[in-house]
Amino acid sequence: SGTIRYNGHNITHLAGPDLQRLRKSIQVVLQDPYSALNPRKLVRASIAEGPIIHGMPKKKAYARAEELLELTGLSSTAGQRYPHEFSGGQRQRICIARALALEPELLVADEAVSALDVSVQAQILKLFADMQNRFGFAMLFITHDLRVARAVCDDIIVMKSGEVLERGTVTSVFTHPSHDYTKALLAAAPTSDFLALRGK
Repeated sequence: SGTIRYNGHNITHLAGPDLQRLRKSIQVVLQDPYSALNPRKLVRASIAEGPIIHGMPKKKAYARAEELLELTGLSSTAGQRYPHEFSGGQRQRICIARALALEPELLVADEAVSALDVSVQAQILKLFADMQNRFGFAMLFITHDLRVARAVCDDIIVMKSGEVLERGTVTSVFTHPSHDYTKALLAAAPTSDFLALRGK
């Protein structure tokens, strides 16, 4: 139950043209880069699909796809290959490029690094930070890994079973947790972290 509000508007039950317009403003990067991409489509077609739906000429959309592939750390020629030809980390870079193709105001990253090896996680988190600095979008990062939250977030909401237990800045939540559940999560968190990604 509840509602979803975005820019002051209730978007919980949007449908049709209103929902399509919203999709241009909000994009999602999902947990599993293997199932997030259509295996029958060339990478550049997957990235260009959103802009084409929203009226961008195909040639321009494909050029934009190549540009985004380079910005996300891949070759522009990667667009002429299929998803199965890439590693998990590379596929997640493709998913990020696809999400950025519509120049969203908000990027929702739903467990976007949890399926990746730790070394690759750090690379993808750095890419998120670099792209956010470049394009200026807001980011909602959903994660069960407090190291990730600490590395990429300014503010944190701790939830359990759909209930908000605690919220605050990264500094306040990590140094002065108020809820027992938050304290337990912090106590169980791995000692390694990704703070270097933000120079902390």
